[in-house]
Amino acid sequence: MADIKLILENHQKYYAAGQTIDIRFRIKQLNLLHHAVVQFEDKILAALHQDLKKTRYEGYLTELGIVRDEIRHVARKLPKWARPKRVKTPFYHWPAVSRIYPEPYGVALIIAPWNYPFQLTIAPLVGAIAAGNCAVLKPSEYSPATSEVIREMIETYFEPDFISVVTGGVETSSALLAEPFDYIFFTGSPRVGKIVMAKAAENLTPVTLELGGKSPCIVAPDADLKLTAKRIASGKFINAGQTCIAPDYLMVHRSVEDELVGNIKEFLNKFYGPDPKNSPDYPKIINRAHFDRLTALMDNATVLTGGVSDAENLYIAPTLLS
Repeated sequence: MADIKLILENHQKYYAAGQTIDIRFRIKQLNLLHHAVVQFEDKILAALHQDLKKTRYEGYLTELGIVRDEIRHVARKLPKWARPKRVKTPFYHWPAVSRIYPEPYGVALIIAPWNYPFQLTIAPLVGAIAAGNCAVLKPSEYSPATSEVIREMIETYFEPDFISVVTGGVETSSALLAEPFDYIFFTGSPRVGKIVMAKAAENLTPVTLELGGKSPCIVAPDADLKLTAKRIASGKFINAGQTCIAPDYLMVHRSVEDELVGNIKEFLNKFYGPDPKNSPDYPKIINRAHFDRLTALMDNATVLTGGVSDAENLYIAPTLLS
């Protein structure tokens, strides 16, 4: 607790000095972040493989590439976004002129999840830097290899009072949430999101909650079933299905159900071969608790394809249930 209090105090002093207000400073830090990501690319991709068995291709496609594009886009647009915007003035304030000046909140706390542990830690940081905030990053303890690389990268390239990384489990998160941050950005489950919002309310801290939900996919009888099956198989089974916006259940017209299922099976074979366990392209489940949660879903369902699991290797085959 004492360390966290000191970290926040140091960030508050850094922010109060006013350095982050300068647009040129923000752009310089964004460019530095891009440089850091490029320099740490091999370590980041290796960590993602260690935590989730992501290939270099998938790691770049779903994490590094997205972050690099976002940094470039934000750095390019920032001068325009940060300019004061003139707005209409009520007649009774004539001859005054009204403008809106975008200003940072101060010190932001970013709590990230485990399923896209690099992207969902660094992408919110891009926004925090661009807006002129200091930031404390709390990556997930469920993806320890990636969390450690993030810590090393940030400590290598950034002043510790500007951006810092705090690692640890639930106790660490609770200690962070007890502090009066100026903004909290949380990505994770609705259950934990409620805890974050309740803690934030105690300090009247504004929040962004990016929470998981339900993602149905509705397949009508006139759909292009080949294309539909390809998109469903790709969107669902990338990262072994551990994606908040992946289609988690299908509502399919009876007249096309069998054909759609057959097409999905065909694409799963194309993507991962006849035995996905031996495929270098198919990731693993993050930990045993989530493995047990997922395999329990198969207990009272009809398995249309897949259904094979291996607890030792945290492997669950691409599976369709009816």
